[in-house]
Amino acid sequence: MWFRVDNRLIHGQVIEGWLPYTGARHLVVVNDALAADFLRQQIMSLAVSRHVQVHFIPLSDLTAVLAACGDDTFVLFENCQDVGTAAKGGVRIPVLNIGNIHYTEGRHQIYPHVALSDEDMDMLRSLVRTQHTELDFRAVPSQKIRPPHVQLF
Repeated sequence: MWFRVDNRLIHGQVIEGWLPYTGARHLVVVNDALAADFLRQQIMSLAVSRHVQVHFIPLSDLTAVLAACGDDTFVLFENCQDVGTAAKGGVRIPVLNIGNIHYTEGRHQIYPHVALSDEDMDMLRSLVRTQHTELDFRAVPSQKIRPPHVQLF
């Protein structure tokens, strides 16, 4: 099972890089707004191989969907807050790939592709402390694994 934060959700890096890298047969997109937007779901689904089953779900359904899909699942979150909510709800996240979070005012540019708010950093610290989650700051699988930025911890 692979967990990723990417505010773009389904896009080329996920489809061409991460899905083949993980071998996942299920792509679970956890996003309350997208779970209610059938048109956006249809558009995003067009880009995914027919060999991968795509699930667009609200955060509240994550535990049940993960139990049904099994270990060959790629879970995609739009933001760190949803990851924190999932973890508090009992979802075990051994490794969290932080792939892309755009810079906005109030965020700290940690890597070229990752900007985190203070709340994001608090949540990640909590995951590391409580679940011993390994943080993986890579945009694509071929990148060298980057350790957490020194300011984060």
